Amino acid sequence: MSLTIASLALVLAMLVLLASGLWVSLSLLGVGFVTMALFTHRPIGLVMATNIWGASSSWTLTALPLFIWMGEILFRSRLASDLFRGLAPWTTWIPGRLMHVNIIGCSIFAAVSGSSAATAATVGKMTIPELKRRGYDEDMCIASLAGAGTLGLLIPPSIILIVYGVAAEVSIGRLFIAGVIPGIALSAIFVGYVATWALLNPSKTPPNDLAMSFGHRLSESRYLIPVVLLIVAVLGSIYSGFATATEAAVLGVVGGLVLSAWSGTLDRKTFWAGLIGAARTSCMILFILSGAAFLTVAMGYSGLPASLAQWIASMGLSHWQLLAVLTVFFIVLGCFLDGISMVVLTTSVIMPMVEKAGIDLIWFGIYVVLVVEMAQITPPVGFNLFVLQGLTGRDLLHIGKVALPFFLLMLMMVVLITAVPELATWLPVHMMGR
Repeated sequence: MSLTIASLALVLAMLVLLASGLWVSLSLLGVGFVTMALFTHRPIGLVMATNIWGASSSWTLTALPLFIWMGEILFRSRLASDLFRGLAPWTTWIPGRLMHVNIIGCSIFAAVSGSSAATAATVGKMTIPELKRRGYDEDMCIASLAGAGTLGLLIPPSIILIVYGVAAEVSIGRLFIAGVIPGIALSAIFVGYVATWALLNPSKTPPNDLAMSFGHRLSESRYLIPVVLLIVAVLGSIYSGFATATEAAVLGVVGGLVLSAWSGTLDRKTFWAGLIGAARTSCMILFILSGAAFLTVAMGYSGLPASLAQWIASMGLSHWQLLAVLTVFFIVLGCFLDGISMVVLTTSVIMPMVEKAGIDLIWFGIYVVLVVEMAQITPPVGFNLFVLQGLTGRDLLHIGKVALPFFLLMLMMVVLITAVPELATWLPVHMMGR
């Protein structure tokens, strides 16, 4: 069977399975089964069982459910309201004022959550009613929250970086460190855009109603101390080499429980709700990873990834052209799949050509997260759009429309890290060596 016919058959099989409403994980297993049946006579059941077990029993993966649990604990704590109270006094001098609490609050919560949807939901529950009550422009409030919520994927500890690290077999600690500078840079770009918008639309920003002395601002900042300490404990233990990502995740869960108990929000009900929520999300992700692991092995037997890589290499695409093609590919894919499914579905096909092109895999991980972030706010399957639709009751397409400027800002960030790759590679090299 020729490469073209085989590729079309497998793509068609995947589209049919996904269009049928079948779970992504089962779709991956189904395509893997078809691939094995077409290209090898090996026992499919044995290969499937062996690879699913190998994919799900990785020690590195234990960081995933732990970080998810930490985010679930904090999602049910008083953290969001404390963030607003601590940040609000310091944003009154910036054009756009309290609108920046969305961005800065999401940036901080992202550093203890790791989930885009959880970040957008937690901060949005607190800021949307408050900003609406104070007379801030609702569309910009929604748009800034849609964009800033995606920072949960980039700023460590990031769940999707763990998934990429396992799939691409690269250091999760290095990926976490690599996400710091791009995460801060993207946050700064968002703040700059909102400030510029506020200067151009002064009538849409209400007057400052939080005027207070410097001493009062410092006093209100005490509400930020618990979350800052948790961030320092989790990320500091990784960056200093004191703990691995998995050990830091344990530290984060313990810290989250302590913080939740201290805030008076930890009881039997919230504890079990957080635990069950983390178990459901973790099982969903691990099921997808298992299906992807089997599909990867099946693809290896078929020789399609290597052939595809050679075909693209024969086209003589430059570094920039290859990344441009991949960016368009991920954006289109993101209209139909969630971020984790995108990563595990494409890794087996894309990684050979990325390695052949000599692209640094740590840098590529940050690039992938950025384009997946863009997919979080593209209809019809943009998870952050669903979250905001639930919080505001607004039409999904309207939310996608007002969030378009933040989509373009993320695209600008993709171009920026491509032009200046040191934004993602400098910190890991200087902190952990080559």
